[in-house]
Order: sequence, then structure tokens, then C-alpha cells
Amino acid sequence: MARPDKAAAVAEVVDSFNNAAGAVLTEYRGLTVKQLQDLRRSLGENANYAVVKNTLAQIAAKEAGIDGFDDLLTGPTAIAFINGDVVEAAKGLRDFAKANPALVIKGGVLDGGLLDAKEVARLADLESREVLLGKLAGAMLASLSQAVYLLNAPISQAARLAGALQAKAEQDPTILAGGAGTPAPAEEAPVAADEAPAAEADEAPAAEAADEAPEA
Repeated sequence: MARPDKAAAVAEVVDSFNNAAGAVLTEYRGLTVKQLQDLRRSLGENANYAVVKNTLAQIAAKEAGIDGFDDLLTGPTAIAFINGDVVEAAKGLRDFAKANPALVIKGGVLDGGLLDAKEVARLADLESREVLLGKLAGAMLASLSQAVYLLNAPISQAARLAGALQAKAEQDPTILAGGAGTPAPAEEAPVAADEAPAAEADEAPAAEAADEAPEA
């Protein structure tokens, strides 16, 4: 590969690393062209699956600030650059590998840190973001507006909102039952101590006046 072409290829891989939410490194030895096409189709918009030469991937990883990548670069290498849901992409790769053992998942990168094959497998076992948000929203029976906010919020904001709701529910368990606390019983207004004597005082002079009235 000519030097300008090599530089352009490295720059493309660097951009893929920098723009991706994560990446999964695989060995595709033994897969047919049709199987590779099926894999790309199964990943859909969640990931871009690209065959990359090891030397180019090594240089690009270093330029992208990823350390410790060299040990994974053995054999024919293809990288799934994840653009969508990281969990869904990991699930797609895991399921395809189960059906096609020639695909070997060797590791990956997430948030700038390296993942080994077992960690990628654990990532694939997680529930998707939509499922997790659905469960959290289902727990928020007290307020539909809170559920709508949660579904539209980033994961960090959703976690803070769920934590606030939990703290509030610990103080008032009726929150999760759709209530808003038990209202305190209404108290009757106390009768003023001097009201009754005042009334009796008014009635007494009236009775005395009737006795003193002269006969017609």
C-alpha cells in the first residue's frame, strides 16, 4: 500500500474509533463472504463491521489514544465500530458467533478502556437501554410526567431521577402505590372558653327584666 493510501486508511480507522460509542474486535477466519454480509446485515445501524489490517489497526489505535490493543491483533481482524446501542451490538455479535463458531470475539473498547472477550460477553448479557428504562418507568406510578421525562432523559439523568424517587419512597411508601401520603385528620375548631359564660350572662338579665315588668 502506497504511503498516502496507508495514511488515509489509518486516518479513516482513527475516525471510526473516535466517533464510535465502542468497538468489538473479532477474528473472522473461516467465514465466507456471504456470512460476513449476513453479519453486517444483522448488526444493522448499531455497528459498522469493517475488515482492518493489523498494522493499520495498531497504528490507528495508538493515534486514537487506545493502549494495550496490540495483543488482540492476531489473525485476520475485523472490527465492529458501534454507532448505536452498545448492548444490542454486543448481543448481535454474540448470537452470530454462537451460530457461526468461525467468528471469534477477542475483545473490545468501551469509553476508552479495553474489554476482554469475557467482558464483551457480559456486556451482551445486559438488558438493553429501552428495557431498563421501561422497567424504571413502570415503577413510577405516582407521576406520568416523571415517566415521560425518564424515557427521554440520558441514562445519567434517569439514574439520578430514579435515586430521588427511591429516597422519597423510603420516607413515604405510599408514593409507589400511586398515593401522595395520608392526609392528617381534620381537627374541629376549639370552642373559646369565654363563649359559653357570655351567652349565659346575656340570658340572665333578660329573665330578670321579665320578672320586674309591671303588671298591666
